[in-house]
Amino acid sequence: MRRRPLIHASALAAFLPLAALSARWPEQPLRWVVPFAPGGTTDFVTRMLAQALAPLLGQSVVVDNVPGRSTVRGVKQVADAPADSYAWLSVTNSLCANETLMRRLPYRLHDLQPVSAMARSEHVLVAYPGSGLKNVADIVAQYESGRALSYASFGAGSSAHLAAELLKTILGTPGIVHQPYSGEAPALAQLLQGKVALMFGTWPQLRSAIAEGRLNALGVASEKRSVFAPQLPTLGEQGASVESASWNGVMAPAGVDEAVVQQMNQAINAVFQMPSVQDVLQAQGLVAIAGSTERFAQFLRSEVKRNADLIYRAGIAFED
Repeated sequence: MRRRPLIHASALAAFLPLAALSARWPEQPLRWVVPFAPGGTTDFVTRMLAQALAPLLGQSVVVDNVPGRSTVRGVKQVADAPADSYAWLSVTNSLCANETLMRRLPYRLHDLQPVSAMARSEHVLVAYPGSGLKNVADIVAQYESGRALSYASFGAGSSAHLAAELLKTILGTPGIVHQPYSGEAPALAQLLQGKVALMFGTWPQLRSAIAEGRLNALGVASEKRSVFAPQLPTLGEQGASVESASWNGVMAPAGVDEAVVQQMNQAINAVFQMPSVQDVLQAQGLVAIAGSTERFAQFLRSEVKRNADLIYRAGIAFED
């Protein structure tokens, strides 16, 4: 079956002059690495962006899923790529957390340069219905009764991992076991089969399963109730003040011509300003957060510090 386009061609017409910003670039298709397995939120956002960028840039954008070692494998491929402006990378919280969590990284953060943020989704704590977990109090009660509990994450250092470890610290439930997977989609698949009891996930991946009763929504990890589910209490309302979200952005190898980086930034921002794109994001429970390269660079620096503080506070073990 032919996949229905996420963005209709007519929605791109007003932005096509962007393709004329540079007569010399791009001259060949672009490779875009997603360091997760297919099917997760970052994969979804990247593929939507790639579809919209192709007519703007006049070249196809090929998305390449390269999961492994908590995004390190995919990130390294782009960090090591030539600075010829044809390799691009989608990044998430893991990029920042790995700066503290990983003892030995095969790249340095300065091997990459920021381009733009993309989108954000607040986290929802969900449980497999067969676990009997319906709220935060149930987690504590089952843990104290001696029942073995585990949770899935998108990988060590992912936002879902750190959120769950912080929750364990707040609740005093250190024995809940972490089961990392190579992305949100495979983690969710294990949760839906009852292989694990809990997971922090994003609205795009969870909304249908919650609505169909295949998952129990326990609470949203935000300061205020979500506009996407105003009836769902926050975790803070239940005595566990965990605020967490998944975000994604774009990086390039260090040394890519600044004019090309700015052209890509302008194109990305144009895509996320399209009403049709914003409609798709809103329908999935996502919010566009694209902006300047400078703003994204500042955000990354703050995220490295925030993640380091969280990792030390929660006592998360370092990875080799």
